[in-house]
Amino acid sequence: MNSYTAPLTYEQVETLRGILDEHAFEFSSKPHAIFSAKRGKLSVTAYEKGPKILIQGKETEDFVKFTLEPQVLGEARLGYEEIHNPEQFEPHFGIDESGKGDFFGPLVIAGVYVDNEIARRLIDAGIMDSKRISSAKRIRTLATTIRETPGCKWEMVSLGPERYNEMHEKFRNLNSMLAWGHARVIEKLHHTAPACPRALSDQFARSELLQTALQKQGVSIQLDQRTKAESDIAVAAASILARERFVDWMEKTATAAGIDLPMGASSAVVEAGRQLLHTHGQEALKRVAKMHFRTSKLVLGEESADTDQKNS
Repeated sequence: MNSYTAPLTYEQVETLRGILDEHAFEFSSKPHAIFSAKRGKLSVTAYEKGPKILIQGKETEDFVKFTLEPQVLGEARLGYEEIHNPEQFEPHFGIDESGKGDFFGPLVIAGVYVDNEIARRLIDAGIMDSKRISSAKRIRTLATTIRETPGCKWEMVSLGPERYNEMHEKFRNLNSMLAWGHARVIEKLHHTAPACPRALSDQFARSELLQTALQKQGVSIQLDQRTKAESDIAVAAASILARERFVDWMEKTATAAGIDLPMGASSAVVEAGRQLLHTHGQEALKRVAKMHFRTSKLVLGEESADTDQKNS
């Protein structure tokens, strides 16, 4: 095991900080982290959101078993996931997306089917929420592992920017598009694993929105929606596959355009958009960007940088 993540309380975070300090870990700052510490090839980062701990390196398993669990968590979790979270080992689909908040690139929605044996294999392989993985190489390695896991089934819907822009004109609402995409992936998975009784999706809008979209696809299945669904192994696996497709598209398109295409919707993204517009023209921008973002108005000079830049 080279990576492990777990939710902590703030009190547990401080307990862990003290333990790391006693064991001569070197502390450093990291974006969105309470602290990050490293000793040798082992790194431990406590993230503000959650809070949650991420442990990485070749000594991960020993650290979890002999330090984190007995001294911080007070219970053995590693290898006992079936006891603490039995639902993720039951047959189900997990659905997640990538590219939703990125001005450049496609919207990719993926779904993965797991049962008890598949879930255990994926957990043992270190599958986790793609947001915790910054390396494109690691994303690709884990995506290959998922696809090569015996019995694991997966499906995907990928909307390139041109198709995305056309569909947004039709739906006029991102959440409605997401509901359609999630429902389409579930419908495709249902054909490959018709006996699967349940699907789990991260809750991105009112639950009725996805329920209605799924009914339109003619699929009858138990549908669960919750925040932080990526803690489920099937949803985490789906996030990896979706991220891989998104990253591959971004790298290929950036190479073809001769311009670096940053992720997100920051000022660097605006500058890249202006460079693309100047070099290749407005039609090229429509082929690589989600034009309903307010970022497009900044790129086109239709709105000043002082204006609220939240995506519509």
